[in-house]
Amino acid sequence: MNLEINIRKNDRVVVIAGKDKGKRGRVIEVLPRKRKLLVEGVNVVKRHTRANTRSGVKGGILEREAAIDISNVMVICPHCSEATRSGHQVFGDGRRARACKKCGATLDQR
Repeated sequence: MNLEINIRKNDRVVVIAGKDKGKRGRVIEVLPRKRKLLVEGVNVVKRHTRANTRSGVKGGILEREAAIDISNVMVICPHCSEATRSGHQVFGDGRRARACKKCGATLDQR
């Protein structure tokens, strides 16, 4: 199983399939072994939670993001603001960075 994932935490992504198709958001967490990720404001589910006095959690119905499959999102290039596939760009000193396939700009801010 290939665990290489070209999407990282804090990337801006757009959903390309499913009930939230077209929504944009920031990646909160990447789960590489499950090939899923959490995106801010996407795939929001309601959890019925019991109150816990020890940890100070109030009971009730809480809304939170559920994991979405990595194949259902595309990275948004910060330069051209379009959904794009990502490739790799190798620099002269041997560093590698993710690059936009449409405009060629790097996706990594370093």
